[in-house]
Amino acid sequence: MSDDAPELRASDADRERVADVLRDALAEGRLDMEEFGERLDATYKARTYGELAPITRDLPVGAVAVPKVDMVKRDGSPDGSWAGRIVGGEGSSTWGIAVMSGFQRKGRWTAPKRFNCFAFWGGGEIDLREANFADREIVINCVAIMGGMEVIVPPGVEVEVRGIGIMGGFDHPEETAQDEPQPGAPRVIVTGFAFWGGVGVERKLTRAQKQELREERRREKLERRAERRELRGSGPDED
Repeated sequence: MSDDAPELRASDADRERVADVLRDALAEGRLDMEEFGERLDATYKARTYGELAPITRDLPVGAVAVPKVDMVKRDGSPDGSWAGRIVGGEGSSTWGIAVMSGFQRKGRWTAPKRFNCFAFWGGGEIDLREANFADREIVINCVAIMGGMEVIVPPGVEVEVRGIGIMGGFDHPEETAQDEPQPGAPRVIVTGFAFWGGVGVERKLTRAQKQELREERRREKLERRAERRELRGSGPDED
């Protein structure tokens, strides 16, 4: 964490790095369970580096470097641009946990080959619409006990759901399952277990795609108005 830019917005990867420090501190006996829970909750609620910095200031390896800002826009599309989002590596976050709380992975982050998440009386959101991918095929393993999780994928990504639900379920809407995969798009396998809880898989447009759709509708509306004006102006000539 950098004290030079406390107002800079933190990313999901930054919050996850802080959470990893807290988990190590819990395992080493530096934090008890109550303090760990309080700090973990504050971590996932933090929005800036200034809010994250105090959480691990008294713990070893408490500094997290400010990441470089990626100014390259990467939106998956049928023209092959998916290749720019399959970046390899380990992923910026490999697991999420929600115990009477919640977690989110969204925005610009790198989904690992396997992402494990657990929710107990809590909820989680794994949003892949703006994400990069560590591999062409990734696995999201969800365990929800009296909790819920939502996996959001963009259009064109192939999805396979293998989860098991007992007094709960894995919701895989028909329109999500039947979406035509785009050339070069990654494959997402959602697996796991839900007991008195649920895991939902939903396909949603990215912000860029929503904006493009709005612009297309606006153009169509203008074209219809122009056609109506043209029809009114081209009535039969009077003698």
